[in-house]
Amino acid sequence: MDAINVAVTRGALVESRHLVHAVVVRDGEVAEYWGDPDVLSFVRSAAKPFQALPLVSFDLPEDELAIACASHEALPEQLVAVRALLARAGASTDDLECGAEHGSKLRHNCSGKHAGFLLLARGRGWPTEGYRLPDHPVQEGVRVLVADVVGRDLESALDGCGVPTFALSLKEMARAFAGLVRGEPAGAKAVVAAMTAHPQLIGGPKAVDTLVMRALPGSVAKRGAEGVLCVGLPDGAGVALKVDDGANRAAYAAAGLVLDIDELRDRPVHNSRGETVGTISATA
Repeated sequence: MDAINVAVTRGALVESRHLVHAVVVRDGEVAEYWGDPDVLSFVRSAAKPFQALPLVSFDLPEDELAIACASHEALPEQLVAVRALLARAGASTDDLECGAEHGSKLRHNCSGKHAGFLLLARGRGWPTEGYRLPDHPVQEGVRVLVADVVGRDLESALDGCGVPTFALSLKEMARAFAGLVRGEPAGAKAVVAAMTAHPQLIGGPKAVDTLVMRALPGSVAKRGAEGVLCVGLPDGAGVALKVDDGANRAAYAAAGLVLDIDELRDRPVHNSRGETVGTISATA
């Protein structure tokens, strides 16, 4: 099966094209695919639901657990949840090791995940300084957890926010998210409940993962940098896609095609005046 073709038009001209690899897994087996289902990619922020699993033992309010899974847009509701998680950890913005976005560590899209790491370190009696580093107990625990989910040792590199991220095939990503919605591994049911209860915290009103969860109630979706998107569906299926050139805009249209969400499959292109000047559309 050929990769998904995402065409970006301006007027009557196709201005750009993006190729997208995607796979649907049911009962552990590949049910449908486009392009190469074995393509390897760093999972990036799509790993956040798994990185948040150790926090379930702290019996957090759902909004705080959800923000630990989020790539947020620094909206007021999202920052309230990050601050609450930091306070629970006995930490401040200065303790965050995610770097700054728009001049603020709090506004970094990964600050909720990092606040969760601080809580985990404090709660387990581990040093909080350096919690992001690969040899810190927080990150060693995450690596072991994800390796157990996948069933093999993992290749890692540093993510954009400074914590380790792992290279997985699309099939492995899809199987992991299928397991998540089935309640695997331990803590998954609480993470799924938090994410589905607060899709607006996970991304934002225009983020592809939030839009997928709103279009498909009961689903769990998480986007990652460089055009990664993973989805667990209420029927227990898992979906993963990767835009070949890393263009995140193509993930919307590809998700619309794979998940049969019309408003994502064909999206308008607007100029700075708000005028519709083209389309982003996916075909298989």
